[in-house]
Amino acid sequence: MKILFSPTSPYVRKCLVAAHELGLADRIQLLPSNAHPVQRDPEIIRNNPLGKVPTFFTDDGQVLYDSRVICEYLDNLAGGTLFPAPGARRWETLTLQSLGDGILDAGLIARYEDVARPQPLRWPEWRAGQLDKAETSLAHLNARPALLEGRVDIGAIAVACALWYLDLRFEDLRWRERHPAVAKWFASFGERPSMRAAWAI
Repeated sequence: MKILFSPTSPYVRKCLVAAHELGLADRIQLLPSNAHPVQRDPEIIRNNPLGKVPTFFTDDGQVLYDSRVICEYLDNLAGGTLFPAPGARRWETLTLQSLGDGILDAGLIARYEDVARPQPLRWPEWRAGQLDKAETSLAHLNARPALLEGRVDIGAIAVACALWYLDLRFEDLRWRERHPAVAKWFASFGERPSMRAAWAI
């Protein structure tokens, strides 16, 4: 198996954390890529018309994207439990995954505002609005710590990778000060070997 890789992509990281939890990380070859929202990489587009990472290649020749599809494929391949069976727990887990992915989407948009948009065209209020999505999402989780406690599934992984990305790109947010319950959970979940793993080409 292979994955188009970027060391700072939170969605690539989400897939690799899931693979690590499932015991599959050593079976995935990392391929270099250069995803960018403006200078789009034709090598990625050749396999994924969206031109985005992660793009994943199965051993039988399928090409999969995005992270939600890739993670579910890996869970199925390993016979894992990151995705619960249909029922209330599954819908809760998938909704939590959507929340984590939404934080990531907002963070990436804010990041692109900083590094991809020319200075005269930047819109500070737009950036602030995106980061406020992260703020309101963390407030939601902080008020409901039971949503995160004791779980190791795709919902928890998505949220953890979102927090990892906020720390990587928006250290000045200081989100822990306002959301101590989330900070406490992340301090514990972040010690898992899958979260502490480092990947590089």
